[in-house]
Amino acid sequence: MGRHSLPDDRAAAGGGDRPPRRLRTVAIATVLVLAVAGGAAVAVQGGLLSFSKSCEEDAVHLSMVASPDIAPAVRAIADRARTDEVRSDGRCVDVNVVARDSYKVADALASGARPDYQMWLPDSDLWLTRAKGAGDGTAITPGGSVATSPVTLAAVPRAAEHLRWPKKTYTWAELTGAAMESGRVRLGSADPARSATGLLALNSIGASARKQGGDSDTRVAATAKLLAQRMSDGDTQVVATLPQDGSGAEAGNPARNQVVLLSEQAAFAHNAESAADGKLDLFYPEDGTPLLNYPLTMVDERHQSTDESRAALRFTILLSEDSSLRTFREHGFRTTYGAADEKVVAAAGGRSPQPYDATQPPAPTDEALQETLGLWTITVQSARLTTVVDASGSMAATVPGRNQSRMDVTKASLIQALDQFTPNDEIGLWEFATRLDGDKDYRQLVTTAGLGDPVKGGGTHREKLAAAFAALRPVPDGATGLYDTALAAYKEAQRTYVKGKFNAVVILTDGSNQDERSISRSALVEELKSIADPTRPVPLLAIAVGPEADREELDEIAKATGGGGYQVNDPAEIQAVILQAVMTAGQGARAAGE
Repeated sequence: MGRHSLPDDRAAAGGGDRPPRRLRTVAIATVLVLAVAGGAAVAVQGGLLSFSKSCEEDAVHLSMVASPDIAPAVRAIADRARTDEVRSDGRCVDVNVVARDSYKVADALASGARPDYQMWLPDSDLWLTRAKGAGDGTAITPGGSVATSPVTLAAVPRAAEHLRWPKKTYTWAELTGAAMESGRVRLGSADPARSATGLLALNSIGASARKQGGDSDTRVAATAKLLAQRMSDGDTQVVATLPQDGSGAEAGNPARNQVVLLSEQAAFAHNAESAADGKLDLFYPEDGTPLLNYPLTMVDERHQSTDESRAALRFTILLSEDSSLRTFREHGFRTTYGAADEKVVAAAGGRSPQPYDATQPPAPTDEALQETLGLWTITVQSARLTTVVDASGSMAATVPGRNQSRMDVTKASLIQALDQFTPNDEIGLWEFATRLDGDKDYRQLVTTAGLGDPVKGGGTHREKLAAAFAALRPVPDGATGLYDTALAAYKEAQRTYVKGKFNAVVILTDGSNQDERSISRSALVEELKSIADPTRPVPLLAIAVGPEADREELDEIAKATGGGGYQVNDPAEIQAVILQAVMTAGQGARAAGE
Protein backbone atom coordinates (compact mmCIF):
# COMPACT_ATOMS: atom_id res chain seq x y z
CA MET A 1 0.00 0.00 0.00
CA GLY A 2 3.04 2.24 0.12
CA ARG A 3 2.39 3.21 -3.50
CA HIS A 4 -0.59 5.39 -2.49
CA SER A 5 -0.96 8.56 -0.48
CA LEU A 6 -3.09 8.29 2.64
CA PRO A 7 -6.80 8.33 1.74
CA ASP A 8 -8.65 11.39 3.08
CA ASP A 9 -5.56 12.37 5.12
CA ARG A 10 -6.50 15.91 6.12
CA ALA A 11 -5.23 16.24 9.70
CA ALA A 12 -2.02 15.95 11.70
CA ALA A 13 -1.24 12.99 13.92
CA GLY A 14 -2.36 13.22 17.55
CA GLY A 15 -2.65 11.27 20.76
CA GLY A 16 0.88 11.68 22.12
CA ASP A 17 3.99 9.59 21.58
CA ARG A 18 3.63 6.19 20.00
CA PRO A 19 6.10 3.27 19.99
CA PRO A 20 7.81 2.14 16.75
CA ARG A 21 5.49 -0.85 16.18
CA ARG A 22 2.36 1.24 16.58
CA LEU A 23 0.37 2.06 13.46
CA ARG A 24 0.76 5.73 12.55
CA THR A 25 -2.20 7.61 13.97
CA VAL A 26 -3.88 10.20 11.82
CA ALA A 27 -6.66 12.18 13.49
CA ILE A 28 -9.55 12.81 11.14
CA ALA A 29 -10.64 16.36 11.92
CA THR A 30 -13.89 16.43 9.99
CA VAL A 31 -16.82 14.28 11.11
CA LEU A 32 -19.47 13.91 8.47
CA VAL A 33 -22.91 14.15 10.05
CA LEU A 34 -25.72 13.46 7.62
CA ALA A 35 -29.37 13.86 8.54
CA VAL A 36 -31.30 10.72 7.76
CA ALA A 37 -34.92 11.32 6.81
CA GLY A 38 -37.37 9.66 9.14
CA GLY A 39 -34.94 9.23 12.08
CA ALA A 40 -31.55 7.72 12.98
CA ALA A 41 -29.84 4.87 11.19
CA VAL A 42 -31.06 1.46 12.33
CA ALA A 43 -29.33 -1.85 12.91
CA VAL A 44 -29.83 -4.46 10.21
CA GLN A 45 -29.44 -8.23 10.24
CA GLY A 46 -25.95 -9.45 11.12
CA GLY A 47 -25.16 -6.47 13.31
CA LEU A 48 -24.35 -4.12 10.41
CA LEU A 49 -25.62 -0.56 10.61
CA SER A 50 -27.25 1.09 7.59
CA PHE A 51 -25.64 3.88 5.60
CA SER A 52 -27.43 6.89 4.22
CA LYS A 53 -28.56 6.42 0.65
CA SER A 54 -25.53 8.23 -0.75
CA CYS A 55 -23.15 5.81 1.01
CA GLU A 56 -25.07 2.69 0.13
CA GLU A 57 -24.79 3.48 -3.56
CA ASP A 58 -21.03 3.96 -3.64
CA ALA A 59 -19.44 2.29 -0.57
CA VAL A 60 -16.19 0.32 -0.77
CA HIS A 61 -16.95 -3.09 0.72
CA LEU A 62 -14.15 -4.95 2.51
CA SER A 63 -13.93 -8.12 4.57
CA MET A 64 -11.67 -8.85 7.52
CA VAL A 65 -11.15 -12.14 9.34
CA ALA A 66 -10.13 -11.58 12.95
CA SER A 67 -9.15 -13.71 15.91
CA PRO A 68 -12.37 -14.49 17.83
CA ASP A 69 -11.20 -12.65 20.96
CA ILE A 70 -10.67 -9.30 19.22
CA ALA A 71 -13.38 -9.63 16.56
CA PRO A 72 -16.15 -8.05 18.75
CA ALA A 73 -14.03 -4.95 19.38
CA VAL A 74 -13.12 -4.55 15.71
CA ARG A 75 -16.72 -5.16 14.69
CA ALA A 76 -17.83 -2.35 17.04
CA ILE A 77 -15.30 -0.03 15.39
CA ALA A 78 -16.49 -1.05 11.92
CA ASP A 79 -20.10 -0.42 12.93
CA ARG A 80 -19.20 3.02 14.26
CA ALA A 81 -17.42 3.76 10.97
CA ARG A 82 -20.67 3.07 9.14
CA THR A 83 -22.63 5.29 11.51
CA ASP A 84 -20.11 8.10 11.11
CA GLU A 85 -19.83 7.41 7.38
CA VAL A 86 -16.05 7.30 7.41
CA ARG A 87 -14.77 7.77 3.87
CA SER A 88 -11.83 6.91 1.67
CA ASP A 89 -11.40 9.17 -1.35
CA GLY A 90 -14.99 10.32 -0.94
CA ARG A 91 -16.46 6.79 -0.75
CA CYS A 92 -17.77 5.28 2.49
CA VAL A 93 -15.82 2.40 4.00
CA ASP A 94 -17.85 -0.73 4.79
CA VAL A 95 -15.91 -3.45 6.62
CA ASN A 96 -17.49 -6.81 7.42
CA VAL A 97 -15.66 -8.51 10.32
CA VAL A 98 -15.77 -12.31 10.60
CA ALA A 99 -14.36 -14.22 13.58
CA ARG A 100 -12.09 -17.09 12.58
CA ASP A 101 -9.37 -19.03 14.44
CA SER A 102 -5.93 -17.74 13.52
CA TYR A 103 -4.44 -21.19 12.91
CA LYS A 104 -7.17 -22.02 10.40
CA VAL A 105 -6.52 -18.83 8.46
CA ALA A 106 -2.75 -19.38 8.55
CA ASP A 107 -3.06 -22.93 7.23
CA ALA A 108 -5.43 -21.85 4.45
CA LEU A 109 -3.10 -19.05 3.34
CA ALA A 110 -0.07 -21.36 3.45
CA SER A 111 -1.91 -23.75 1.12
CA GLY A 112 -2.37 -20.98 -1.43
CA ALA A 113 -6.16 -20.84 -1.10
CA ARG A 114 -7.66 -17.74 -2.72
CA PRO A 115 -9.10 -15.68 0.16
CA ASP A 116 -12.47 -13.93 0.19
CA TYR A 117 -11.14 -11.19 2.50
CA GLN A 118 -8.65 -8.35 2.18
CA MET A 119 -7.52 -8.02 5.81
CA TRP A 120 -6.52 -10.44 8.55
CA LEU A 121 -6.11 -9.73 12.25
CA PRO A 122 -4.59 -12.78 13.99
CA ASP A 123 -3.85 -12.73 17.71
CA SER A 124 -0.08 -13.10 17.20
CA ASP A 125 2.51 -12.51 14.51
CA LEU A 126 3.69 -16.11 14.98
CA TRP A 127 0.83 -17.05 12.63
CA LEU A 128 2.36 -14.90 9.90
CA THR A 129 5.35 -17.22 9.76
CA ARG A 130 3.04 -20.22 9.52
CA ALA A 131 0.95 -18.53 6.82
CA LYS A 132 4.03 -17.94 4.68
CA GLY A 133 4.79 -21.67 4.80
CA ALA A 134 7.43 -22.62 2.24
CA GLY A 135 6.93 -19.31 0.46
CA ASP A 136 4.46 -20.51 -2.17
CA GLY A 137 1.23 -19.60 -0.33
CA THR A 138 -1.02 -16.55 -0.62
CA ALA A 139 0.95 -13.32 -0.27
CA ILE A 140 0.52 -11.35 2.94
CA THR A 141 1.77 -7.93 3.98
CA PRO A 142 2.29 -7.60 7.75
CA GLY A 143 1.44 -4.29 9.38
CA GLY A 144 1.60 -2.93 12.89
CA SER A 145 -0.02 -4.10 16.10
CA VAL A 146 -3.47 -2.73 17.01
CA ALA A 147 -3.58 -4.04 20.60
CA THR A 148 -1.86 -6.46 22.98
CA SER A 149 -2.65 -8.82 25.82
CA PRO A 150 -0.18 -10.64 28.09
CA VAL A 151 -0.22 -14.40 28.50
CA THR A 152 -0.83 -15.37 32.11
CA LEU A 153 -1.87 -18.27 34.31
CA ALA A 154 -5.48 -17.99 35.50
CA ALA A 155 -6.82 -19.79 38.56
CA VAL A 156 -10.24 -20.19 40.14
CA PRO A 157 -10.36 -18.80 43.72
CA ARG A 158 -9.77 -22.12 45.55
CA ALA A 159 -6.75 -22.97 43.39
CA ALA A 160 -5.41 -19.41 43.61
CA GLU A 161 -5.61 -19.58 47.39
CA HIS A 162 -3.76 -22.89 47.38
CA LEU A 163 -1.01 -21.27 45.28
CA ARG A 164 -0.99 -18.31 47.72
CA TRP A 165 -2.25 -15.69 45.32
CA PRO A 166 -1.65 -12.75 45.13
CA LYS A 167 1.35 -12.44 47.48
CA LYS A 168 3.30 -15.44 46.20
CA THR A 169 5.11 -14.79 42.91
CA TYR A 170 6.71 -17.42 40.68
CA THR A 171 8.75 -17.88 37.55
CA TRP A 172 7.03 -19.78 34.74
CA ALA A 173 8.86 -22.98 35.64
CA GLU A 174 8.07 -22.62 39.36
CA LEU A 175 4.43 -21.79 38.72
CA THR A 176 3.68 -24.73 36.45
CA GLY A 177 5.74 -26.95 38.75
CA ALA A 178 3.67 -25.89 41.76
CA ALA A 179 0.46 -26.50 39.85
CA MET A 180 1.65 -29.96 38.80
CA GLU A 181 2.70 -30.99 42.30
CA SER A 182 -0.74 -30.74 43.83
CA GLY A 183 -3.46 -33.25 43.15
CA ARG A 184 -5.97 -30.58 44.07
CA VAL A 185 -4.99 -28.32 41.17
CA ARG A 186 -5.70 -29.33 37.59
CA LEU A 187 -3.80 -27.45 34.88
CA GLY A 188 -5.22 -27.06 31.38
CA SER A 189 -4.16 -25.38 28.17
CA ALA A 190 -5.21 -24.77 24.60
CA ASP A 191 -3.32 -26.82 22.03
CA PRO A 192 -0.02 -25.00 21.31
CA ALA A 193 -0.33 -26.11 17.67
CA ARG A 194 -3.58 -24.15 17.43
CA SER A 195 -3.25 -21.46 20.09
CA ALA A 196 -0.73 -18.63 20.30
CA THR A 197 -1.48 -18.41 24.03
CA GLY A 198 -0.61 -22.07 24.52
CA LEU A 199 2.54 -21.90 22.39
CA LEU A 200 3.88 -18.68 23.93
CA ALA A 201 3.25 -20.04 27.42
CA LEU A 202 4.96 -23.35 26.65
CA ASN A 203 7.92 -21.51 25.15
CA SER A 204 8.16 -19.37 28.29
CA ILE A 205 8.02 -22.48 30.47
CA GLY A 206 10.87 -24.01 28.48
CA ALA A 207 13.02 -20.87 28.63
CA SER A 208 12.38 -20.60 32.36
CA ALA A 209 13.26 -24.26 32.95
CA ARG A 210 16.54 -23.89 31.08
CA LYS A 211 17.53 -21.05 33.40
CA GLN A 212 17.01 -23.42 36.33
CA GLY A 213 19.59 -25.77 34.86
CA GLY A 214 19.65 -29.52 35.31
CA ASP A 215 17.56 -31.79 33.11
CA SER A 216 15.35 -28.99 31.80
CA ASP A 217 14.22 -30.82 28.64
CA THR A 218 12.81 -33.66 30.72
CA ARG A 219 10.93 -31.23 32.96
CA VAL A 220 9.48 -29.37 29.99
CA ALA A 221 8.48 -32.66 28.34
CA ALA A 222 6.76 -33.71 31.57
CA THR A 223 4.85 -30.42 31.63
CA ALA A 224 3.87 -30.87 27.99
CA LYS A 225 2.66 -34.41 28.70
CA LEU A 226 0.52 -33.11 31.57
CA LEU A 227 -0.91 -30.30 29.46
CA ALA A 228 -1.69 -32.74 26.67
CA GLN A 229 -3.85 -34.79 29.03
CA ARG A 230 -6.06 -31.74 29.68
CA MET A 231 -5.68 -30.01 26.33
CA SER A 232 -8.46 -28.11 24.55
CA ASP A 233 -8.59 -27.32 20.84
CA GLY A 234 -8.48 -23.55 21.31
CA ASP A 235 -8.73 -20.63 23.71
CA THR A 236 -12.53 -20.55 23.69
CA GLN A 237 -12.68 -24.24 24.53
CA VAL A 238 -10.14 -24.02 27.36
CA VAL A 239 -12.19 -21.27 29.03
CA ALA A 240 -15.20 -23.56 28.86
CA THR A 241 -13.34 -26.16 30.96
CA LEU A 242 -13.33 -23.84 33.99
CA PRO A 243 -15.92 -24.44 36.73
CA GLN A 244 -18.65 -21.88 36.97
CA ASP A 245 -18.66 -21.67 40.78
CA GLY A 246 -14.90 -21.60 41.44
CA SER A 247 -14.88 -24.93 43.30
CA GLY A 248 -13.31 -27.31 40.77
CA ALA A 249 -12.04 -30.52 42.32
CA GLU A 250 -14.14 -30.13 45.49
CA ALA A 251 -17.23 -30.17 43.29
CA GLY A 252 -16.21 -33.64 42.18
CA ASN A 253 -16.05 -32.94 38.47
CA PRO A 254 -12.70 -34.19 37.11
CA ALA A 255 -13.44 -32.74 33.68
CA ARG A 256 -13.06 -29.21 35.01
CA ASN A 257 -9.73 -27.42 35.11
CA GLN A 258 -8.90 -25.14 38.00
CA VAL A 259 -5.82 -23.49 36.49
CA VAL A 260 -5.38 -22.63 32.81
CA LEU A 261 -2.90 -20.82 30.58
CA LEU A 262 -4.88 -17.81 29.41
CA SER A 263 -4.48 -14.29 28.09
CA GLU A 264 -5.37 -11.36 30.31
CA GLN A 265 -8.07 -10.35 27.83
CA ALA A 266 -9.66 -13.82 27.90
CA ALA A 267 -9.75 -13.65 31.71
CA PHE A 268 -11.28 -10.15 31.45
CA ALA A 269 -14.03 -11.45 29.18
CA HIS A 270 -14.65 -14.50 31.41
CA ASN A 271 -14.87 -12.43 34.58
CA ALA A 272 -17.29 -9.99 32.98
CA GLU A 273 -19.80 -12.81 32.56
CA SER A 274 -19.13 -14.72 35.80
CA ALA A 275 -20.58 -14.54 39.29
CA ALA A 276 -18.24 -13.50 42.11
CA ASP A 277 -17.12 -17.01 43.06
CA GLY A 278 -16.53 -17.94 39.43
CA LYS A 279 -14.14 -15.09 38.63
CA LEU A 280 -10.50 -15.81 37.93
CA ASP A 281 -7.33 -14.64 39.68
CA LEU A 282 -4.25 -14.08 37.53
CA PHE A 283 -0.61 -14.97 38.13
CA TYR A 284 1.94 -12.93 36.17
CA PRO A 285 5.26 -14.83 36.19
CA GLU A 286 8.34 -12.94 37.37
CA ASP A 287 10.35 -13.82 34.27
CA GLY A 288 7.93 -12.06 31.97
CA THR A 289 4.56 -12.45 30.30
CA PRO A 290 4.78 -12.76 26.50
CA LEU A 291 2.32 -10.68 24.53
CA LEU A 292 -0.36 -11.49 22.02
CA ASN A 293 0.20 -8.58 19.65
CA TYR A 294 -2.62 -8.62 17.05
CA PRO A 295 -0.80 -7.54 13.84
CA LEU A 296 -3.10 -6.13 11.17
CA THR A 297 -2.17 -7.89 7.93
CA MET A 298 -3.12 -7.21 4.33
CA VAL A 299 -3.91 -10.27 2.22
CA ASP A 300 -3.29 -10.83 -1.48
CA GLU A 301 -2.84 -7.12 -2.21
CA ARG A 302 -2.03 -7.63 -5.88
CA HIS A 303 -5.62 -8.76 -6.46
CA GLN A 304 -7.09 -5.74 -4.66
CA SER A 305 -8.37 -2.77 -6.59
CA THR A 306 -6.91 0.65 -5.83
CA ASP A 307 -10.17 1.60 -4.09
CA GLU A 308 -10.01 -1.51 -1.90
CA SER A 309 -6.36 -0.98 -1.04
CA ARG A 310 -6.93 2.67 -0.08
CA ALA A 311 -10.08 1.88 1.89
CA ALA A 312 -8.19 -0.83 3.78
CA LEU A 313 -5.49 1.71 4.62
CA ARG A 314 -8.17 4.14 5.80
CA PHE A 315 -9.60 1.48 8.13
CA THR A 316 -6.08 0.69 9.36
CA ILE A 317 -5.68 4.33 10.35
CA LEU A 318 -9.09 4.30 12.03
CA LEU A 319 -8.06 1.37 14.24
CA SER A 320 -5.26 3.46 15.74
CA GLU A 321 -7.35 6.53 16.55
CA ASP A 322 -8.19 7.39 20.14
CA SER A 323 -11.84 6.34 19.88
CA SER A 324 -10.77 2.90 18.67
CA LEU A 325 -8.17 2.58 21.42
CA ARG A 326 -10.93 3.23 23.96
CA THR A 327 -12.99 0.47 22.34
CA PHE A 328 -10.11 -1.99 22.60
CA ARG A 329 -9.60 -1.05 26.25
CA GLU A 330 -13.31 -1.52 26.97
CA HIS A 331 -12.96 -5.06 25.61
CA GLY A 332 -10.00 -5.85 27.90
CA PHE A 333 -7.01 -5.16 25.64
CA ARG A 334 -3.83 -3.26 26.42
CA THR A 335 -2.10 -0.65 24.29
CA THR A 336 0.09 -1.70 21.39
CA TYR A 337 3.21 -1.60 23.54
CA GLY A 338 1.77 -3.59 26.44
CA ALA A 339 1.32 -0.88 29.07
CA ALA A 340 -0.93 -2.09 31.88
CA ASP A 341 -4.29 -0.41 32.46
CA GLU A 342 -5.21 -0.66 36.16
CA LYS A 343 -8.94 -1.07 35.49
CA VAL A 344 -8.41 -3.75 32.84
CA VAL A 345 -5.95 -5.65 35.06
CA ALA A 346 -8.28 -5.53 38.07
CA ALA A 347 -11.26 -6.69 36.03
CA ALA A 348 -9.20 -9.54 34.57
CA GLY A 349 -8.14 -10.75 38.02
CA GLY A 350 -4.71 -9.19 38.50
CA ARG A 351 -3.59 -7.62 41.74
CA SER A 352 -0.39 -6.33 43.28
CA PRO A 353 2.20 -7.62 44.18
CA GLN A 354 1.75 -9.76 41.06
CA PRO A 355 4.10 -8.07 38.52
CA TYR A 356 1.40 -7.27 35.99
CA ASP A 357 3.07 -4.02 34.94
CA ALA A 358 6.62 -5.39 34.58
CA THR A 359 8.47 -4.89 31.31
CA GLN A 360 7.69 -7.72 28.91
CA PRO A 361 10.57 -9.90 27.70
CA PRO A 362 11.71 -9.72 24.06
CA ALA A 363 9.43 -11.62 21.73
CA PRO A 364 10.68 -15.17 21.09
CA THR A 365 12.31 -15.82 17.75
CA ASP A 366 10.63 -17.85 15.02
CA GLU A 367 13.32 -20.49 15.51
CA ALA A 368 12.58 -20.77 19.24
CA LEU A 369 8.85 -21.14 18.61
CA GLN A 370 9.43 -23.76 15.91
CA GLU A 371 11.60 -25.73 18.30
CA THR A 372 8.98 -25.49 21.05
CA LEU A 373 6.24 -26.59 18.67
CA GLY A 374 8.36 -29.46 17.40
CA LEU A 375 9.00 -30.55 20.98
CA TRP A 376 5.26 -30.35 21.69
CA THR A 377 4.37 -32.44 18.65
CA ILE A 378 6.95 -35.07 19.48
CA THR A 379 6.04 -35.14 23.17
CA VAL A 380 2.30 -35.31 22.73
CA GLN A 381 2.39 -37.97 20.04
CA SER A 382 5.38 -40.24 20.30
CA ALA A 383 7.38 -40.43 17.09
CA ARG A 384 8.62 -43.41 15.09
CA LEU A 385 11.30 -42.15 12.72
CA THR A 386 13.57 -43.89 10.25
CA THR A 387 16.60 -41.62 9.81
CA VAL A 388 18.34 -42.11 6.44
CA VAL A 389 21.73 -40.36 6.10
CA ASP A 390 23.69 -39.72 2.90
CA ALA A 391 27.14 -41.36 3.17
CA SER A 392 28.32 -40.47 -0.34
CA GLY A 393 31.84 -39.12 -0.86
CA SER A 394 30.64 -35.51 -1.15
CA MET A 395 29.74 -35.57 2.56
CA ALA A 396 33.49 -35.29 3.21
CA ALA A 397 33.48 -31.72 1.82
CA THR A 398 34.37 -29.01 4.31
CA VAL A 399 31.58 -26.74 5.53
CA PRO A 400 32.39 -23.09 4.72
CA GLY A 401 33.47 -21.23 7.83
CA ARG A 402 34.04 -24.44 9.79
CA ASN A 403 36.96 -26.78 10.07
CA GLN A 404 34.61 -29.75 9.81
CA SER A 405 33.15 -31.87 7.07
CA ARG A 406 29.46 -31.98 6.17
CA MET A 407 29.30 -35.43 7.71
CA ASP A 408 30.88 -34.31 10.99
CA VAL A 409 28.50 -31.38 11.39
CA THR A 410 25.55 -33.55 10.36
CA LYS A 411 26.43 -36.18 12.96
CA ALA A 412 26.77 -33.58 15.71
CA SER A 413 23.41 -32.06 14.81
CA LEU A 414 21.68 -35.46 14.82
CA ILE A 415 23.16 -36.35 18.21
CA GLN A 416 21.97 -33.01 19.57
CA ALA A 417 18.50 -33.59 18.09
CA LEU A 418 18.21 -36.81 20.10
CA ASP A 419 17.87 -34.71 23.26
CA GLN A 420 14.49 -33.46 22.01
CA PHE A 421 13.00 -36.95 21.92
CA THR A 422 11.52 -38.86 24.84
CA PRO A 423 12.27 -42.48 25.85
CA ASN A 424 8.99 -43.51 24.19
CA ASP A 425 10.03 -42.19 20.79
CA GLU A 426 11.33 -44.80 18.34
CA ILE A 427 14.22 -43.97 15.99
CA GLY A 428 16.35 -46.05 13.64
CA LEU A 429 19.26 -45.35 11.29
CA TRP A 430 20.07 -46.16 7.67
CA GLU A 431 22.96 -44.91 5.53
CA PHE A 432 23.13 -44.78 1.74
CA ALA A 433 25.62 -44.47 -1.13
CA THR A 434 25.88 -46.31 -4.45
CA ARG A 435 26.58 -50.04 -4.12
CA LEU A 436 26.92 -49.68 -0.36
CA ASP A 437 25.70 -53.22 0.30
CA GLY A 438 26.31 -55.35 -2.75
CA ASP A 439 24.01 -54.03 -5.45
CA LYS A 440 21.95 -52.09 -2.89
CA ASP A 441 22.52 -48.39 -2.30
CA TYR A 442 21.44 -48.54 1.34
CA ARG A 443 22.12 -50.36 4.58
CA GLN A 444 20.26 -50.48 7.89
CA LEU A 445 22.64 -49.71 10.76
CA VAL A 446 20.26 -49.54 13.75
CA THR A 447 16.75 -50.95 13.87
CA THR A 448 13.92 -48.60 14.81
CA ALA A 449 13.14 -48.98 18.52
CA GLY A 450 12.24 -46.98 21.62
CA LEU A 451 15.05 -44.71 22.80
CA GLY A 452 14.53 -45.88 26.37
CA ASP A 453 14.63 -49.59 25.50
CA PRO A 454 17.52 -51.58 27.00
CA VAL A 455 19.93 -53.15 24.51
CA LYS A 456 22.00 -56.29 24.63
CA GLY A 457 25.26 -55.70 26.44
CA GLY A 458 23.88 -52.83 28.56
CA GLY A 459 22.80 -49.29 27.98
CA THR A 460 19.80 -47.96 26.09
CA HIS A 461 18.77 -47.70 22.47
CA ARG A 462 19.40 -43.94 22.70
CA GLU A 463 23.05 -44.57 23.57
CA LYS A 464 23.40 -47.16 20.81
CA LEU A 465 21.91 -44.76 18.27
CA ALA A 466 24.14 -41.87 19.37
CA ALA A 467 27.18 -44.11 18.96
CA ALA A 468 26.00 -45.13 15.48
CA PHE A 469 25.56 -41.48 14.49
CA ALA A 470 29.08 -40.74 15.72
CA ALA A 471 30.49 -43.66 13.69
CA LEU A 472 29.07 -42.50 10.33
CA ARG A 473 31.76 -41.99 7.68
CA PRO A 474 31.60 -40.86 4.02
CA VAL A 475 32.20 -43.69 1.52
CA PRO A 476 35.16 -42.81 -0.73
CA ASP A 477 34.00 -42.51 -4.35
CA GLY A 478 30.46 -43.30 -3.23
CA ALA A 479 27.75 -41.52 -5.24
CA THR A 480 24.24 -40.53 -4.12
CA GLY A 481 21.84 -43.45 -4.54
CA LEU A 482 18.78 -41.46 -3.53
CA TYR A 483 15.79 -42.89 -5.43
CA ASP A 484 16.12 -46.60 -4.63
CA THR A 485 16.94 -45.73 -1.02
CA ALA A 486 13.90 -43.48 -0.60
CA LEU A 487 11.59 -46.19 -1.95
CA ALA A 488 13.10 -48.96 0.16
CA ALA A 489 13.06 -46.92 3.38
CA TYR A 490 9.48 -45.84 2.74
CA LYS A 491 8.28 -49.40 2.14
CA GLU A 492 10.04 -50.62 5.29
CA ALA A 493 8.46 -47.82 7.37
CA GLN A 494 5.07 -48.79 5.99
CA ARG A 495 5.68 -52.46 6.76
CA THR A 496 6.66 -51.71 10.37
CA TYR A 497 4.04 -48.98 10.91
CA VAL A 498 2.97 -48.53 14.54
CA LYS A 499 -0.53 -47.21 15.14
CA GLY A 500 -0.84 -44.30 17.56
CA LYS A 501 2.62 -42.92 16.80
CA PHE A 502 3.84 -40.32 14.32
CA ASN A 503 5.53 -42.52 11.71
CA ALA A 504 7.90 -40.85 9.24
CA VAL A 505 11.07 -41.28 7.18
CA VAL A 506 13.70 -38.53 7.49
CA ILE A 507 16.21 -38.42 4.60
CA LEU A 508 19.29 -36.17 4.69
CA THR A 509 21.31 -35.74 1.50
CA ASP A 510 23.78 -33.22 0.08
CA GLY A 511 23.19 -34.08 -3.58
CA SER A 512 20.75 -35.37 -6.17
CA ASN A 513 20.39 -38.93 -7.40
CA GLN A 514 23.53 -40.19 -9.20
CA ASP A 515 22.68 -43.87 -9.63
CA GLU A 516 21.85 -44.41 -13.32
CA ARG A 517 20.71 -47.97 -12.58
CA SER A 518 17.96 -46.82 -10.21
CA ILE A 519 14.28 -46.16 -10.71
CA SER A 520 13.56 -42.82 -12.43
CA ARG A 521 12.26 -39.84 -10.50
CA SER A 522 8.88 -39.87 -12.25
CA ALA A 523 8.48 -43.61 -11.63
CA LEU A 524 9.46 -43.15 -7.99
CA VAL A 525 6.92 -40.38 -7.47
CA GLU A 526 4.16 -42.42 -9.13
CA GLU A 527 4.93 -45.51 -7.05
CA LEU A 528 5.03 -43.54 -3.81
CA LYS A 529 1.66 -42.00 -4.64
CA SER A 530 0.19 -45.41 -5.43
CA ILE A 531 1.35 -47.10 -2.20
CA ALA A 532 0.75 -44.17 0.19
CA ASP A 533 -2.06 -45.05 2.59
CA PRO A 534 -3.84 -42.05 4.21
CA THR A 535 -5.15 -44.32 6.98
CA ARG A 536 -1.55 -45.26 7.86
CA PRO A 537 0.37 -42.07 6.98
CA VAL A 538 4.16 -42.19 6.70
CA PRO A 539 5.31 -38.77 5.44
CA LEU A 540 8.76 -38.59 3.94
CA LEU A 541 10.69 -35.58 5.30
CA ALA A 542 13.58 -34.83 2.94
CA ILE A 543 16.31 -32.38 4.01
CA ALA A 544 18.65 -30.94 1.39
CA VAL A 545 22.02 -30.30 3.06
CA GLY A 546 24.25 -27.72 1.38
CA PRO A 547 24.08 -25.78 -1.89
CA GLU A 548 24.55 -28.81 -4.16
CA ALA A 549 21.42 -30.57 -2.92
CA ASP A 550 18.27 -30.26 -5.05
CA ARG A 551 15.44 -29.14 -2.76
CA GLU A 552 12.89 -29.08 -5.58
CA GLU A 553 13.66 -32.70 -6.40
CA LEU A 554 13.34 -33.70 -2.75
CA ASP A 555 10.14 -31.72 -2.32
CA GLU A 556 8.51 -33.43 -5.31
CA ILE A 557 9.41 -36.86 -3.97
CA ALA A 558 8.37 -36.09 -0.40
CA LYS A 559 5.05 -34.50 -1.30
CA ALA A 560 3.97 -37.75 -2.94
CA THR A 561 3.79 -39.17 0.60
CA GLY A 562 2.28 -36.16 2.38
CA GLY A 563 5.69 -34.89 3.49
CA GLY A 564 7.89 -32.07 2.23
CA GLY A 565 11.37 -30.97 1.24
CA TYR A 566 13.55 -28.64 3.32
CA GLN A 567 16.84 -26.85 2.72
CA VAL A 568 19.74 -26.16 5.10
CA ASN A 569 22.96 -24.51 3.99
CA ASP A 570 24.71 -25.33 7.25
CA PRO A 571 24.29 -28.88 8.59
CA ALA A 572 24.16 -27.37 12.10
CA GLU A 573 20.61 -26.26 11.23
CA ILE A 574 19.44 -29.86 10.82
CA GLN A 575 18.19 -30.22 14.39
CA ALA A 576 15.79 -27.26 14.10
CA VAL A 577 14.63 -28.33 10.63
CA ILE A 578 13.86 -31.89 11.78
CA LEU A 579 11.67 -30.50 14.55
CA GLN A 580 9.98 -28.12 12.09
CA ALA A 581 9.42 -30.90 9.58
CA VAL A 582 7.97 -33.25 12.18
CA MET A 583 5.69 -30.52 13.48
CA THR A 584 4.44 -29.57 10.00
CA ALA A 585 3.86 -33.14 8.87
CA GLY A 586 2.27 -34.03 12.22
CA GLN A 587 -0.23 -31.19 11.86
CA GLY A 588 -1.01 -32.25 8.31
CA ALA A 589 -1.62 -35.85 9.36
CA ARG A 590 -3.91 -34.75 12.18
CA ALA A 591 -5.84 -32.37 9.93
CA ALA A 592 -6.33 -35.15 7.36
CA GLY A 593 -7.83 -37.36 10.05
CA GLU A 594 -10.38 -34.79 11.21
